[in-house]
Amino acid sequence: MNTTKPFALITGASSGIGYQYARELASRSYDLVIVSNEDKPLNEKAAILTEEFGIGVIPIVMDLGKQEAAKCLYEKCREGGIEIEVLINNAGVYHDRDFLDDSAEFNSLILNLHVYTPAMLEYYFGKDMVLRGKGYILNMSSITSDIAVQRLATYSATKAFLKNFSRCTHIELFKKGVNVTCVRPGAVATGLYNLSPSATRTGLALGYIITPEKLAKKGIDALFRGRARITPGFASKLLIVLVKLLPTCILKLVRSMKIF
Repeated sequence: MNTTKPFALITGASSGIGYQYARELASRSYDLVIVSNEDKPLNEKAAILTEEFGIGVIPIVMDLGKQEAAKCLYEKCREGGIEIEVLINNAGVYHDRDFLDDSAEFNSLILNLHVYTPAMLEYYFGKDMVLRGKGYILNMSSITSDIAVQRLATYSATKAFLKNFSRCTHIELFKKGVNVTCVRPGAVATGLYNLSPSATRTGLALGYIITPEKLAKKGIDALFRGRARITPGFASKLLIVLVKLLPTCILKLVRSMKIF
């Protein structure tokens, strides 16, 4: 497919937040490149988006947890003449588990998926955006980027990378016509955290869980307004402050008492 029409590329778009980002951008008349390692769900979502919004959707099945993935995806777009105007680095994984209790395979996967792949996707596509003088890059971080606690060692550390990386490149690129926005949600009502339906309903009612639809709209609005970073929800902002105030000795006590 050769086209000069700009596309939005969303990683991790077969479900959850990524799919809602795809819907939000489709509602703004962008044609889409949607990427995931889930073949059937991705193609199903592509068909739904095409039918509902009347846009072009190119599904690409790819394992973004591999080191060569970013370059392969970039080259695939270039070979197809696909110009990416909006890049949404959303693909991710989550484990609530001690670092040494996770497998070497999982730890390699989360480091590649949250650090290497999004950084290199921004590198390859960002260079083209600078040449055109226009582009938008959204990196999905998390409030855990400011919360270093047990069982979130790789997750919070990789999300901290995305937060800092986004801030640096936002400053580097804003005069070149490219905006980089970091989105740092707290809990989101998706299957990522394995929350029970009742816990999800309670969280939504109390405001410390956000729906993926609402998050996607807030994220895209912030991206197109040139924001450097957003943390949706008062409860998420408050949690960051409260947890950062806790000394390490208290966190050790919590660990010892098996409260969390």
